[in-house]
Amino acid sequence: MPAPDVLVRADGLRKSYGSARRPVRVLDGVDLTLHRGEVLALLGPNGAGKTTTVRILATLLRPDGGTATVAGHDVVRDAARVRGLISLTGQYAAVDEKQSGRENLTMMGRLAHLPRRAARARVDGLLDAFDLAAAADRRVGTYSGGMRRRLDLAAGLLTRPQVMFLDEPTTGLDPRSRQTMWEVIRGVVADGTSLFLTTQYLEEADQLADSVALVDDGRVVAEGSPSDLKRRVGDASIELTFATPDEAARVGSAQTVVALAPSRPTTLGPDRADFRPTALRVPTDGSVEHVRDVLAAVAATGVEPVRWEVREPTLDDVFLTLTGHAARTRGRDTEPGAVPADREETAA
Repeated sequence: MPAPDVLVRADGLRKSYGSARRPVRVLDGVDLTLHRGEVLALLGPNGAGKTTTVRILATLLRPDGGTATVAGHDVVRDAARVRGLISLTGQYAAVDEKQSGRENLTMMGRLAHLPRRAARARVDGLLDAFDLAAAADRRVGTYSGGMRRRLDLAAGLLTRPQVMFLDEPTTGLDPRSRQTMWEVIRGVVADGTSLFLTTQYLEEADQLADSVALVDDGRVVAEGSPSDLKRRVGDASIELTFATPDEAARVGSAQTVVALAPSRPTTLGPDRADFRPTALRVPTDGSVEHVRDVLAAVAATGVEPVRWEVREPTLDDVFLTLTGHAARTRGRDTEPGAVPADREETAA
């Protein structure tokens, strides 16, 4: 039996697309757990299996192997029960551009069989909460991308779901709209809904998630809180940029600098044999005293850096360390067999 605070659990999920003779494996034994009141971020590049995982957990796709439950209900055997507990917001806003924002939410409330009076009160509350009240009676076709995403998110909350699946909710938004969406998502969690979030934005996972699962080529390669994952990479570092590769090499090999570093300084740059880097990373414990000592040792070499900064490990460092490449798109926009945006189903 799952622990009472476990809302979503996946054990050994497997899924392949294509023909039996030439299958394309998308999920290769995915294990995940979302606890009540938390945000779990599934982080990885396009094609890594994020959307397929969401579609299985939201009962829109059957796995080839493994099991998954939502609030103790199997997503295959108890699909109808699961759908009554969740909502799904896909990568693209599923709203009717010819209707107003209020009309969109009212229609969704009717489809969810909410009593008319309760639906009206819920729609008004969501329009206020998502800062859409002033535009409530405007046609959605006049909304900005960020407003459409907020309206789509509001529609998924009409029935107060226990779990909301957000599949790359800020894709295509400008930085300001992304920040606004983050505030909205934090409010959703504060109101009692647990979130299963997929994203390829490392900063987004760092900002929102209580737990992060790094997925690559259909497998979870690491899971933990953002701070725990970053601690696995190592210490903070002082990153120095020099005018020439020779200056960087000279400082990196200086015994006065090496002796102060918890681990050996490393040069930074593209992974090419013909590239000579001008940047140097010197590990540090992050204290003012240690940073001052390292900079003094660098100055003692007689080489002055063009610039320097103290840098904490990031989730990008984690992904690069664990997978050997950065968490970015890898040449395909969707997973094999993924449903096109204009035909994507939603569950509410």
